[in-house]
Amino acid sequence: MDPPESPPEHSAPGADGTASGAGAPAAPPRPHLVFYEVTRRCPLACVHCRARAQTEALPGELSTSSAVRWIEGLAAFGTPPVLVLTGGDPLSRPDLFELVRAARDRGLPVAVSPAVSAALTPAVLGRLAREEVSAISLSLDGALAATHEAVRRQPGVFDATVRAFREAVAAGLRVQMNTAVLRSNLSELPRLFGLVRDLGLSAWEVFFLVRTGRAETLEDLVPAEYEAVAQFLYDASRHGVAVRPIEAPFVRRILRERRRGPPEGLSAGYAKLSSDLEAIVGAPTGPSTLRPHGPLDGDGTIFVRYDGAVFPGGFAEYPLGNVQSTPLATIYRDHPALARIRRREFHGPCGVCPYRGCCGGSRGRAYAVGQDLFGSDPACAFAPQLLGTAGSGATSPPRLSGPGPGA
Repeated sequence: MDPPESPPEHSAPGADGTASGAGAPAAPPRPHLVFYEVTRRCPLACVHCRARAQTEALPGELSTSSAVRWIEGLAAFGTPPVLVLTGGDPLSRPDLFELVRAARDRGLPVAVSPAVSAALTPAVLGRLAREEVSAISLSLDGALAATHEAVRRQPGVFDATVRAFREAVAAGLRVQMNTAVLRSNLSELPRLFGLVRDLGLSAWEVFFLVRTGRAETLEDLVPAEYEAVAQFLYDASRHGVAVRPIEAPFVRRILRERRRGPPEGLSAGYAKLSSDLEAIVGAPTGPSTLRPHGPLDGDGTIFVRYDGAVFPGGFAEYPLGNVQSTPLATIYRDHPALARIRRREFHGPCGVCPYRGCCGGSRGRAYAVGQDLFGSDPACAFAPQLLGTAGSGATSPPRLSGPGPGA
């Protein structure tokens, strides 16, 4: 989730760890996005829930005063990051608006990711707008009620979600749709994008599955299928809506490839998604809204758990410290694991890939699959081309067609 105006383009490092294109020493690193899981309470029990959310608060959930204290410390970054209040369901916390106000009083842009439940009323949406919340995101994981409700395990939640989108837009909020890519909804992605356009939403964030939490039991897509989805998202991004793939930084490789010419040898799966998209919204006519650079877990984003524990991202539960004892700015700037991510010092294909500066692979998926924060992203379809160099211990990219590591 992004602020009302997009942050400066992310300075992805080159192979030597310097900022791409920078001739002077880089400024102290800062995140664009700080995710704060304010609670794990939630009235839903979604099949893919990273947090394994439940109906009661967990022991150790930060008090209002403890939460406000660390939020105040975000001023140490200088240029304020966007604070994204997530969960669980943030509306399950009685002091949510106190946290919003504390952040806004200190000049922090705030976004909120509520669950669609009885608590998400037009009055609450109106209050979020009055509190100058930058944006909200609501999740829709199927273009059909049966698909979405099988994921959310709540009858009637499809209609409630579509209604909430309309009410949020009417309240004057910037609203984005979040969608998880699942085998059950793969064929519905073009229709979901049609809904994004029809509802007048500002963005579509598409989450490529990371099998953590309840999602451990779900069947994952194979790399070729993820490649087809990523190619489809490039097409969708040419229709004037911000499209932001999550845990799929390899989309930035596809953006570069598509700028050089039309794709070749793509799968029937992509062809079907592309043709369905064109049938729904017409042929693409504009430039892609995909970003050539962007954040990576620990490099542009950081995650604070309900109890103050800090991780590179919500899907990469690699412990970095706790905001109750160490300011987040200190953890983000000084932790050696995060410095290593920013230098793109990875194992396997991700460590030698010529696109590692702009991509870097999903750190969350590498950690979830191999318990290795610096491993390679197993969802990447480009990785097999790199296997001849990945085991050699080389630190420079192989001689492949494509840009240099900082591109």
